[in-house]
Amino acid sequence: MIYLKTSEDIERMREANTLVSRTLGEIAKWVAPGVTTLKLDTIAREFICDNGGRPACLGYGGFPGTICAEVNEVVVHGFPSNYTLREGDIIGTDCVVEKDGFMGDSCYTFAVGEISPEVMKLCVTTKESLYKGIEACQEGKRIGDIANAVQTYCEARGYSVVREMCGHGIGKSMHEDPEVPNYGRRGTGPLIKNGMCLCIEPMINMGSRNVIIEADGWTCRTRDRKPSAHYEHTLAIMNGKTEILTTFDYIKEVLGDRFI
Repeated sequence: MIYLKTSEDIERMREANTLVSRTLGEIAKWVAPGVTTLKLDTIAREFICDNGGRPACLGYGGFPGTICAEVNEVVVHGFPSNYTLREGDIIGTDCVVEKDGFMGDSCYTFAVGEISPEVMKLCVTTKESLYKGIEACQEGKRIGDIANAVQTYCEARGYSVVREMCGHGIGKSMHEDPEVPNYGRRGTGPLIKNGMCLCIEPMINMGSRNVIIEADGWTCRTRDRKPSAHYEHTLAIMNGKTEILTTFDYIKEVLGDRFI
């Protein structure tokens, strides 16, 4: 069931999404060679709790972290660990915050030091496809229009689109209907209506689209072990307009010229 939000609901969601955006900005201060993904997780958890939120991923279905730590070929749902980041790595940090009963969700893929031009191009394309999807998210259109915008943009540039994982509705729960795939046909899927809140999150691979789930039951990585990138915003459709509730501006303030 798709739950439509009131303007009051969306204002409360705005607070959760501001906090998750600020959390990614705090993580940005620490992403560097020599730092463990568990350290980034601790920083995120402490920042969220210190600012009146709850780390919604922590304990969700048994997930052990505040962030999903997505290093290199990890597509989604990587466990924070003692893995030490290295020069040339990329790491996606997917994070969900609950504040006052509503959720905020965002992901950003960081470069660790200097990354190769090929991996940089993957990250840039994936982030650009996120905004292509957002442009297609308009009242009166359909979810398939979002999906097709992401797919065609990435595939035209030689990348593949993960099909097993997708975006989603969001509100009082982290995952609500409808699902928001990153592939599909225009004019298909649920109608986009006022009051919908959606997470669009392209997960794009440099190589094959095929993925596997590791023995932990969570970690999703590319089968060919080539890099994958992941960016995400939470949106609200209200008064016939689509507004992005999350922002990468806090990350940009920290990274400056290093902002992808």
